[in-house]
Amino acid sequence: MNKKQAVIIVALLALIVCAGVLATKLNNPLYVNGGDSSGGKSTVSLNNSSSKDNKSEFFEEAKITRDNKNAQTLQTLKTFIDDKNVSSDKKNDASKKYTDLAMNTNYESKIETTLKSKGYEDVLCSIEGNKVRLVVKAKDKLTDKDTRDMKNVVMGIAKIQEVEIETK
Repeated sequence: MNKKQAVIIVALLALIVCAGVLATKLNNPLYVNGGDSSGGKSTVSLNNSSSKDNKSEFFEEAKITRDNKNAQTLQTLKTFIDDKNVSSDKKNDASKKYTDLAMNTNYESKIETTLKSKGYEDVLCSIEGNKVRLVVKAKDKLTDKDTRDMKNVVMGIAKIQEVEIETK
């Protein structure tokens, strides 16, 4: 892949991310079958705003934003790593950052899935350096046992001890 192709790919990725963010911000329903007016709605609606509350939208938008940002950063690092004009020290540094970000993205997903399987309605996990931030959808205040369980899950998956937990 030459430099021109890499620039085109990054530009297209940026346009896709912008389109996704714009679609999320506008919060318009997306209908699969062209939105024929026979029944007023299509058979598959990917964004049915009448059944979602603000908390669910917060979690969805935050996850989409996080995933788009991570994908864009990974693509930029990959382009940097593949560039022949970059010194090997900088390539090694970019490669380490790429690996760390890819692993953190994997850990975030595993932590969210594990906590959801333990009965939490929705969870947003963010790994920032040596700190994990959890945002949990909860009606009541979390008990000490809940926070201890969450910290154990994080420690078991990501091996990070510093955990900040917030409820929404």
